[in-house]
Amino acid sequence: MTTRFYQRLLNHPYLIILFSTILIVALAAGAQNLYFRGDYKTFFREDNPQRVAFEEMQDMFNKTETVNILVVPDSGNVFNVTTLNLIQSLTEEAWQTPYSIRINSITNFQHTYAEGDDLIVDKLYPDWQTLTPEVIDNIKQVALSEPDVVNRLVSPDGQVGVISITVRMGDGDQTPEVEEIGDFVKNIKNRVASEHPDHSLYLTGVVMLNDAFQIAANDDAATLVPAMFAAIIVMIGVLMRSVFAAITTLIIVITTIASTMGFAGWNGFFLSVSTVNVPTMVMTLAVADCVHVIASWFQHMREGESRDEALYNALALNFMPVVITSVTTSIGFLTLNFSDVPILVDLGNLTAMGVMLACVLALTLLPAMLKVLPIKPPQQSSSKPLPWLTNLGEWVITYHRRVLPYSAIVFVTALILASTNQLNDIAIKYFSQDNTFRQAADYQSEHLSGLATIDFAIYTDELSGINKPEVLTSVQALTEWLRAQPEVDHVSSISDTYRKLNKNMNYDDENFYRLPLDAELAAQYLLLFEMSLPYGLDLNNQIDVDKAATRISVTLDNLGSKELTAFEQRAKDFFHKLAPELRLTAASPALMFAHIGETNMQSMLKGSLTALVIISVLLIFALKSLKLGTISLVPNLLPAGLGFGIWALLSGEINMALSVVLSMTLGIIVDDTVHFLSKYKKAREQGNSAEQAVRYAYQTIGQALIVTTTVLTVGFGILSLSSFALNSDMGLLTAIILVGALVIDLLFLPAFLLWLDTDRTANTHS
Repeated sequence: MTTRFYQRLLNHPYLIILFSTILIVALAAGAQNLYFRGDYKTFFREDNPQRVAFEEMQDMFNKTETVNILVVPDSGNVFNVTTLNLIQSLTEEAWQTPYSIRINSITNFQHTYAEGDDLIVDKLYPDWQTLTPEVIDNIKQVALSEPDVVNRLVSPDGQVGVISITVRMGDGDQTPEVEEIGDFVKNIKNRVASEHPDHSLYLTGVVMLNDAFQIAANDDAATLVPAMFAAIIVMIGVLMRSVFAAITTLIIVITTIASTMGFAGWNGFFLSVSTVNVPTMVMTLAVADCVHVIASWFQHMREGESRDEALYNALALNFMPVVITSVTTSIGFLTLNFSDVPILVDLGNLTAMGVMLACVLALTLLPAMLKVLPIKPPQQSSSKPLPWLTNLGEWVITYHRRVLPYSAIVFVTALILASTNQLNDIAIKYFSQDNTFRQAADYQSEHLSGLATIDFAIYTDELSGINKPEVLTSVQALTEWLRAQPEVDHVSSISDTYRKLNKNMNYDDENFYRLPLDAELAAQYLLLFEMSLPYGLDLNNQIDVDKAATRISVTLDNLGSKELTAFEQRAKDFFHKLAPELRLTAASPALMFAHIGETNMQSMLKGSLTALVIISVLLIFALKSLKLGTISLVPNLLPAGLGFGIWALLSGEINMALSVVLSMTLGIIVDDTVHFLSKYKKAREQGNSAEQAVRYAYQTIGQALIVTTTVLTVGFGILSLSSFALNSDMGLLTAIILVGALVIDLLFLPAFLLWLDTDRTANTHS
């Protein structure tokens, strides 16, 4: 069957080129349907428990998606005429922010106090006041004593003031809204920088986090893909010493990428911080197929065969290995469907599609072009492979019994180190330290508060249930417990409002700074306060309309995922013992990211096991040998252990992206093993000894393995240059594993074969 296919292919190259061109153009046309989504919700399924809890809270209370403008005067003190006036003017201007529904700052903070029997509610800095030293001192005194202000709207040392902008965006694709909001506040920042050079502005908040995701993806698309194109041209040209080989390979790569992204567009995929790197990955993987075919073709022509005969033999030799390796690579990426992160699932599916398209084009369009283009193999001093490679093969054959125990020591050490890695995600660390958002976030964390937040919602499931003294007491107890925790920077709670109102309504007597002990009285205080509040500054960010639930907002240090989920559990345990009759939920984007890392790791372990089983069965089938198929498992598993062991020395922390590397690389590293074993098996079936079979494998495939691994390593190495840690860490660890796989296939695998293959001269293999 395959013989007839090769013959027809080589007899009708122009027809193959025409048909391939039509198919590629038809697929590529779908790329126009692609669009980009950069919001953090793309990391979570709609039924993700933490996302469901967060959206329930968002629906019941005010939205918590914010932009924070940090105002930092060079003087180191916000309590001066210039800075306070700047904060006030920015507060007013902030209302023009697209989709804004609430603005909070120290200048519009609703300060309450008593005048006789009256409750006075007014801005801390009323428009009609002149900023005299006495007024400024009063603003400072109140601001630094209010629990809802200090560490939220002003730093405890008075060096930083904050304008917090709450926005309401749609539930779907938020990319246009994020871009619109981001552009608006960036323009404010740029204008203030020119008008007030003695003040610095920093932009943080969830909206700016989404904006940073978009910028990171755009930067990767603009830099990494062109860099990879350039790298491929150079590498293929240098390694294979043929300009035409480089050009032909590049055509296959470009058409594969165009077809893959077109397929994505036709099938409703969108681009994200993960899938924007599909072209880089597909490009990298597509090269390997081309290299094997072209390298074999060159070798056969150097041995004296005609162009057509050499091309036929190259296809015959590589057809099954290329198909099998493409299938196994695709399986590795398809197991990303086990991931709990939708954009990683999309990454896996699109890359798998790209790999199979590359396989088809490498076995059809590539040989058709090689048939018609004036390509000649580069001149070599001899038809033998690289001298050092031949010497390496001889060394392994001679000392294979020494190689194995030393290899075992290295692998055991690596596995011990790998077990020390800790799963830990810190969303802020996804961005490099030269990223503007990262710098702003670090500044806020150092001088004001961390960016990690958790919202705790307490549900009474009873109309006006929050006003009950026993409920308020529980709310206050949880508030005080939260403030006592070392990780907590700030707590915003309605219990503080009740206590302040109770004091105000009792002639500002400090002895009454406590919770009202009567539900009716509490309700009256709250109603009186709400009626005095201006538009946009009501209490719906803390209490629902029915007064049946309340939300406590907690700001923490930039904790890792394990610390954040542990804190959540401590708080839940405390409240359950305190008030088992009340329902408590916790939610926030930071908490969503913390949980997804842990669940994703568990899911991907299942994916890796599934990939291992499927790939093992395929290898046994492809090699037509239970023995070789079983042997192949060892060099396919060891590189991951070696890679994660090295990663333990480099970092020791595994984030969301690294949890998928095991499954992903399992399919890739199989390629070298399959090619080596197929050549070894062919030599054994021809009656060669085990030593001769190893030599044959080194001679026929050794150089191609080095070339393809170099290309793959450089490709994923370029990905490691991404400014986005999820991509850069994935690229770096994958590159490490690929290099480890090559070393294992050239050193350990042949030594392992020689040790196991006790029948040194057998003609058959089963």
